[in-house]
Amino acid sequence: MARLPRLVVSGQAHLLIQRGHSGAPVFTDDVDRAAYLAALRETAASERVQLHAYALLRAEVQLLATPAEPLALSRLMQALGRRYVAAHNRRHGRSGTLWDGRFRCGVVEPGATRLQALCLVDGASADPGVTSAPQRLGGPREALLTDPPEYWQLGNTPFEREAAYRTLLDTGLPPAAATSLRRAALGGWAAGSADFKARLAAAASRPAQPRPRGRPRRTPHSDAG
Repeated sequence: MARLPRLVVSGQAHLLIQRGHSGAPVFTDDVDRAAYLAALRETAASERVQLHAYALLRAEVQLLATPAEPLALSRLMQALGRRYVAAHNRRHGRSGTLWDGRFRCGVVEPGATRLQALCLVDGASADPGVTSAPQRLGGPREALLTDPPEYWQLGNTPFEREAAYRTLLDTGLPPAAATSLRRAALGGWAAGSADFKARLAAAASRPAQPRPRGRPRRTPHSDAG
């Protein structure tokens, strides 16, 4: 079966996941992470991609980002990969690929699902500086991040928003919600309501969610004749 074209929608948030080749580490220390963030800051600005959250884990990168146009995400990740992989290989005396194939991404519905995706990425690790969470919990802010509307709706003052967001991260996502978001990103599907998925499928002329397994149910009409 031919691979479906990547589902990317301008002006919508996307959960991106890129994993290390065969589970190998892609970051070994803060120097690696700083190099990746520097490249991300430059490429996101040049490709007009709004970055909402990041998690730089040992063998995986998670991003929540909104592109101004569909091809911007691919250009972002290609440029980011070339720049970071070259620097990483030079520093660690290695060669070859760093990533396990193409990056994966899923479109995220605005509202509750987008807030869940923000919490998923920011809550991916407890290590200081590895995720963008500290910037929403009273830490220093940088121009790299753009808070989605759902974060602003958590309170009328910075203190209220930080306190409400800390509670969300401390509580954690329900396992089913976290699994659903990751499955959408890794499978190239949409995350959100049935109506959101149906509208995306109609606009993109491709499925926005996996088809049910098994053969279609027979209807009375299909049995006729």
